[in-house]
Amino acid sequence: MSILGLKKKQPKTFKVKVITMDAEMEFSCEVKWKGKDLFDLVCRTVGLRETWFFGLRYTVKDTYAWLKTEKRVLDQEVPKDSPITFHFLAKFFPEKVEEELVQEITQHLFFLQVKKQILDEEIFCSPEASVLLASYAVQAKYGDYEPNFHKPGFLAQDELLPKRVLMQYQMTADMWEEKITAWYAEHRGIARDEAEMDYLKIAQDLDMYGVSYFAITQNKRDTDLLLGVDAQGLHIYSPNSKLNPNKSFPWSGIRNISYSEKEFTIKPLDKKKDVFKFYSSQLRVNKLILQLCIGNHDLFMRRRKVDSIEVQQMKSQAKEEKARKKVERQILAREKQMREEAERAKEEMERRLFQLQDEARLANEALLRSEETADLLAEKAQIAEEEAKLLAHKAAEAEQERQRIEATALKTKEEKRLMEQKMREAEQLAVKLVEQSERRSKEADHLKQDLTEAKDAERRAKQKLLEITKTSYPLIAAYSTPPPPPEGGDLALGSGSMRIDFKDSDMKRLSMEIERERLEYVEKSKHLQDQLKELKSEIESLKLEEQQQQAGVYSLRNEAREPKVIYAPQYY
Repeated sequence: MSILGLKKKQPKTFKVKVITMDAEMEFSCEVKWKGKDLFDLVCRTVGLRETWFFGLRYTVKDTYAWLKTEKRVLDQEVPKDSPITFHFLAKFFPEKVEEELVQEITQHLFFLQVKKQILDEEIFCSPEASVLLASYAVQAKYGDYEPNFHKPGFLAQDELLPKRVLMQYQMTADMWEEKITAWYAEHRGIARDEAEMDYLKIAQDLDMYGVSYFAITQNKRDTDLLLGVDAQGLHIYSPNSKLNPNKSFPWSGIRNISYSEKEFTIKPLDKKKDVFKFYSSQLRVNKLILQLCIGNHDLFMRRRKVDSIEVQQMKSQAKEEKARKKVERQILAREKQMREEAERAKEEMERRLFQLQDEARLANEALLRSEETADLLAEKAQIAEEEAKLLAHKAAEAEQERQRIEATALKTKEEKRLMEQKMREAEQLAVKLVEQSERRSKEADHLKQDLTEAKDAERRAKQKLLEITKTSYPLIAAYSTPPPPPEGGDLALGSGSMRIDFKDSDMKRLSMEIERERLEYVEKSKHLQDQLKELKSEIESLKLEEQQQQAGVYSLRNEAREPKVIYAPQYY
């Protein structure tokens, strides 16, 4: 085996990883490939035709560099890693994005890169402009704002504002989202590519847009400065200010740019102006500055020439594509509008259907309630009819009872009148009896007085007779046969003679007759008093009965006159 056979075979390919703004790709490249071969492969893969804006950037030591297209990839200072990592980025920026960026993919890549530079604070942006740019970014990502779909908090996971802006104001994430959403709602109807273009049109007016900064010194005084390279020309800045340049050299006013090792020379087109020189300490950076100057100047001159046939074709195709997409968007918008109208009509019909179903259900329930109410009313009507008949019967009975009570009342009145008349007669009789009693009492008193006087006279007569007898006993004997007494039992005294004939039995008989008459009178008076009491009690009972009967008649009349409410249904 020869020594040559022991040598290790060199690989014929190497691996490359290319990172774009929204994707990562890996390729297997041949060792002999130049930078142009890899760049064209990436452009074909992403579908990019506006290749003059872009390049493949890689990191070398403490700076970065762009892959040269005319040299082999492995002959450049690329990392020795496997795979070799490149970033596919915009190397040059257009002056007017709306006129120069033709393809939609070109616009999209620029949009993603500029948005990242703003969020990373590589491009300064005011808070107001940041909010407006964020609203266009949201429109490009989410489409039209739909309140029912885009609920509060839907932007919580999106990075939309620079940290400097968030720290500048004491506002919560919800407050920032509310501000962004207010602008976002105004962009309704804007397509994604239009929203990205609007974003770029605002961003291109920012002071740091498209500017590449490099640290330089002026002359031998080592004054620290910043050199800015962009599509407009070269700009000199103070180290602490990247917004307002101290001096600018537009491409149209530069005659020549040259450098010798660390020294750069800018020769103005106007020979009266001084040549500007500056120094850069790193040779690699000097090459990068020169490369950017040449590329930006070429594009500057290219913009001021008639477009090439390729660019004209691209613009024509892009115009046709935009017109086609516009028509498609219009058709889509009409379809979306029709679909929304159909959905609204469907929702309205469903709502109406639900409403009709509810109304039908309520109507059925009302019908059932009506039927139940009708049955209940029929039953109550029957009950009411029966109660009416019963009431009519009761009213008839009450009328009969009233008539009977009235007749009874009339009869009672007549009886009362008769009883009152009897009472008056009894009272009159009682008065008469009382008068007679008083008169009889007086007569009895007179009789008693006469009797007493007679007894006294008899006693005196007997005494006198006894005296006479004692003194004239012979005379009494001569008249042994006494003549009969005069009629009436009276004592008679005649001319010189006295005739006395008085019997005790007659006096007793007279006294007994007087006592008997008195007792009969007392009995009759007592009996009459009892009759008067009974008559008064009967009159009082008749009055009480009459009052009760009159109260019953009055209640019956009221019951017959007042209608009875059987059922009063309420309808709602």
